[in-house]
Amino acid sequence: MNKTLMANDLREKIIANPNVLLEDADVMRALVGANDDNMGVNIVDLRSIAMERLEARFDRLEDTHRNVIAAAYDNLAGTNQVHRAILRMLEADTLPAFLSALTGDVADILRVDTIRLVLESETGEDLADLGPAVVVMPEGFVDGYVTLGRNVPVRPVTLRATQKISSALYNGQSKDILSEACLHLDLGPDHLPGMLVMGAEDAAQFTPQQGTDLLTFFAGVFERAMRRWLTADR
Repeated sequence: MNKTLMANDLREKIIANPNVLLEDADVMRALVGANDDNMGVNIVDLRSIAMERLEARFDRLEDTHRNVIAAAYDNLAGTNQVHRAILRMLEADTLPAFLSALTGDVADILRVDTIRLVLESETGEDLADLGPAVVVMPEGFVDGYVTLGRNVPVRPVTLRATQKISSALYNGQSKDILSEACLHLDLGPDHLPGMLVMGAEDAAQFTPQQGTDLLTFFAGVFERAMRRWLTADR
């Protein structure tokens, strides 16, 4: 009988530590393939089928694991980003400094191309001195802008592509801004609603499929700070 034997040293290593083979997917696949070849084409090996299915399931689990870790890192990075923006915003000791930080450092930290604070006013005269960061609009503008005139509830945060009417908020940048986040603001019982609009040149930066928890938190901090500025003597 002609029989090619495995080298003794290799055979001894395998016998001493068989787990090395079991943990190597490529080696196990080769062994199963060799077994299939010996069995012929008319025999179905259920073990090899089961192994293929287990390998496919394991690959899917690995992909899911990687995606979960990536999402966790992204969420942590986003949380740190919003916290840094809030701390920078709250450093201001005057309303002009507060609004300047909003359109400067805060926008940079959040990596948006522009931020505008929209305030409603019946006349606009009492808000005319707040600077370029503020856009003064007539009463009812905020809800109409967020809902696009539809009879739907006003959500705290709306993420979407920019609309034709967005040019009223972005001035000369309107052609470059492709997506926006609209943060609805409750400025207290003595003031009309407001809105923070964050615009991005990246069309994928703000989409309806994204989560809004962090921006909702940011809007909550901002509106509480803004209430104090609006009631204080400027």
